[in-house]
Formats: sequence, C-alpha cells, structure tokens
Amino acid sequence: MCEANLEPDVFSYSAGISACKNCGQWQRALSLFDDMCEARVERDAISYNAGISACEQGEQWQRALSLFCELWQVRLEPNAITTTRGSARAGRASSGSGPQPCSAKCGRPG
Repeated sequence: MCEANLEPDVFSYSAGISACKNCGQWQRALSLFDDMCEARVERDAISYNAGISACEQGEQWQRALSLFCELWQVRLEPNAITTTRGSARAGRASSGSGPQPCSAKCGRPG
C-alpha cells in the first residue's frame, strides 16, 4: 500500500487481520490489530471481532477477554458474534474462582 501512496484504513486492517487468522497466522493477525493504534486507525466492531477471533485460534483467552472489555470501554456496540465470543472467552479465562458474568469482568453493570 505504501508504494501506491495508499493509506491503510480500518477496512484494509480488518481484512488483513481476518486473512492472517484464516491462514493460521494468529500471531500476525494480532500484530496487525496492535499496529492499528500506531497507524492511528480507529478500530471498529469488525476489527475487534477479527482480533477476538485470532485470539480464539491461538487460545489466547485472557487477551480475547481484554479485547472484548476494550470494545465496551471505547463505547462500541458489540454485535451478536462479539457477544457470543466474549461470553465464551470470559468463562475460559476465569481463574478458577468460578464463572463470572462478562459484564462484571469488564467493569460494566450486568
């Protein structure tokens, strides 16, 4: 993109994250997700879904839960896919203290 003087945007990053994840490159997918902040590209619900999905593939449950909580903190509306994945991750990320509602883990009223 740089050679053609094109600036990456949320769509190209989300597509890249999904493509990397679909090819089994979950670490690279998460690296692209992280690069969005450095590039000052604002993440949307789709990019968060892609990041959470990459975490799922790499069994990075704590990171997935962190991204799900971040989604709430930046006041993006999770969709059905995000909510289902986030709730499942909350259970897997639990530290043995018993399941907690995901909203409690994210500091949101349940």
